[in-house]
Amino acid sequence: MKISKRLDRIPPYLFARIDEKIAEAKAKGIDIISLGVGDPDTPTIQTVVNAMHKAIDDPKNHDYPPYNGTKAFRDASAAWMKERFNVELDSDTEVLVNIGSKEAIAHVFFAFVDPGDVTICPDPGYPVYQNATILAGGEPYSMPLLAENNFLPDFDKIPEDVARAAKLMFLNYPNNPTGAVCDLEFYQKAVDFCKKYDILLCSDQAYCEMTYDGYRAPSVLEAKGAKDVAIEFFSHSKSYNMTGWRVGFIAGNKDAIKALGTIKNNIDSGVFKAIQDAALEAYKAPKSEIEKLNTMYKERKEVMEKGLSELGWNIKPSKATFYLWLPCPKGFTSEEFATVMLEKAAIVVPPGNGYGKYGEGFFRIALTKPVDILQKALSRMKEAGISYNMTKEMV
Repeated sequence: MKISKRLDRIPPYLFARIDEKIAEAKAKGIDIISLGVGDPDTPTIQTVVNAMHKAIDDPKNHDYPPYNGTKAFRDASAAWMKERFNVELDSDTEVLVNIGSKEAIAHVFFAFVDPGDVTICPDPGYPVYQNATILAGGEPYSMPLLAENNFLPDFDKIPEDVARAAKLMFLNYPNNPTGAVCDLEFYQKAVDFCKKYDILLCSDQAYCEMTYDGYRAPSVLEAKGAKDVAIEFFSHSKSYNMTGWRVGFIAGNKDAIKALGTIKNNIDSGVFKAIQDAALEAYKAPKSEIEKLNTMYKERKEVMEKGLSELGWNIKPSKATFYLWLPCPKGFTSEEFATVMLEKAAIVVPPGNGYGKYGEGFFRIALTKPVDILQKALSRMKEAGISYNMTKEMV
């Protein structure tokens, strides 16, 4: 048996490694607090669950679904884009239903990347961007997201030869893992850059509804001329607490949507129609449901920000996502600090280098535990002497 050589270039998936560490610790009887994976800990909106109960009993939903999604869900997704961002879309040619964003993001590389082609990926960033590039035979270029630039890329610093060779660029705002946000002016710069170099601009909008303090995330498709070069990936996972349902949609440039549709036709058989019925119901959920979730995450965020500030971290309050992106104490690599958190406080946090080389020196906290558990985690850190000002000699 000879495994593909491209798999030798793929590092172990970050969250699979985290799951292994959790399992090992639990096997030893350790009470683990996992602040690792961004998986909501509260139930899916009840009206969505109710719609699923009804849809699953409907025999019309028991056959193969349309590859590009049901007409009803595509129409509803286009209508949501119009209401939310004032973006007009043709639901037949500019909207494609996908099995959650992860599947769709991986597919875009097979649709556009040939062996040796360059892709521009944010670093730190969602590991799938770089790994799917490699699986497609491409060469990822790491586009640095630096604290001094509010974790926004500087397009002017992308080398000319890289820009000319690039087939696609990924952006993700609100951002995982940093929690950074952007404005429409930033998206316009991105669109103009990608037009100049004939690059497909891919915007990952998994967290656009998870925002605080009056911030509302824009869509890249609001930028002038965006549909000439851009597509955007939307997921029901975080906005509606539907991570396990695996449903979302892609919107934008019709040629890119058509190419992705060809990949889907040959690789998967679409999303179960009952799930699409339920996902359609999510659009109808009262805005108060989303506000309730955001209020909950904001409370958790403020508890952690206050507690970490008391432990020496200089906290800049985030405006979106349920992540905190924090520097490790001086002298610690991200792996070393994550190990200290696990061994001294039984807390799991992902090391920043799992998101790319520019993530080194940081770690991420996912606010997917109730306030009392977050307070327990802070108490454990304090009792273990873990602070921003700690040194290796103190461990």
